[in-house]
Amino acid sequence: MDNEKTLNDPPGKRLTSPDMAEDEQSLDLNLRPRNLDDFVGQEKLKENLKIFIMAAKQRKEPLDHVLFCGPPGLGKTTLAHIISSELQVNIKSTSGPMLERPGDLAAILTNLSEMDILFIDEIHRLPRIVEEVLYPAMEDYQLDIIIGQGPNARTLKLNLPKFTLIGATTRTGLLTSPLRDRFGVVNRLSFYAPEELTLIVTRSAGIMNVAIEKNAALEIAKRSRGTPRIANRLLKRIRDFAQVLGDGKIALDITKSSLVSLEVDDMGLDDMDRRLLLTLIEKFNGGPAGIETIAASLREDKETIEDVYEPYLLQEGLLERTPRGRLATRNAFVHLGKKVPQGLF
Repeated sequence: MDNEKTLNDPPGKRLTSPDMAEDEQSLDLNLRPRNLDDFVGQEKLKENLKIFIMAAKQRKEPLDHVLFCGPPGLGKTTLAHIISSELQVNIKSTSGPMLERPGDLAAILTNLSEMDILFIDEIHRLPRIVEEVLYPAMEDYQLDIIIGQGPNARTLKLNLPKFTLIGATTRTGLLTSPLRDRFGVVNRLSFYAPEELTLIVTRSAGIMNVAIEKNAALEIAKRSRGTPRIANRLLKRIRDFAQVLGDGKIALDITKSSLVSLEVDDMGLDDMDRRLLLTLIEKFNGGPAGIETIAASLREDKETIEDVYEPYLLQEGLLERTPRGRLATRNAFVHLGKKVPQGLF
């Protein structure tokens, strides 16, 4: 039973998870584009960023605070580093959960240099008390420090260097309005087309010094759920199969057989996705079923199902959220080879 896959495995262990696993950081860093011209996809966003960056450089002012929204793995962190490179300034990175106290944020802000960039990943997870310290820093480049306690307490204002805050969030709805309104540039990243992911896979294979056929790169792209991080992860695993079972070159036949072994089907679904849909189909006749009921059946937190497993199934039209509960769609029945019950749709 030790090898049995369960939904309780950390999402980062899933091959098709858009979240970064701990052992992927060095690979992700090597494959990360260094400038906007090398960044594939998000064309309108890139065009606007080029103009904003050029204008800030011409005025010799810091770039307006930038917020990147969208699912994980689409390039929010990469774009933050590209902006730093394009502006030729330093970037200091942290994340919302790491800033537990106002002092944690104050220590970072006071160590910034003029025009530096502060990147906060998962900014929606900032504690409220820390977020409130951020407001005057973003607006007036000042830090309010309270000295003393009780009636003798007084506020000391420290001037900060002019800086740019870049925030990244996968949950825009969890951002408070006061914080969201303080960002001058708000961009939402969208999923990538297979043609764009093919270019990314080909570029990554070149960096990894691996030969790959164009149709093999397209096959990987089609199964990558519109997400570059997943595409690079699949490429890395298929490279292993090509090295051990082939001549090292990633061809279409080794790509398809590798993906079968990795249990990633032609829609990019993995074993976890299929189990969730099969639970709906086989236990609840396709639904509707409440999220709490599904979570209990799968022995998983409902938040994990909502945030990790459902978004792609919803995007691909395999699952519906209704007021009565979750429904497996006709497409889900067909994809899994299940007979569609009469009168269900």
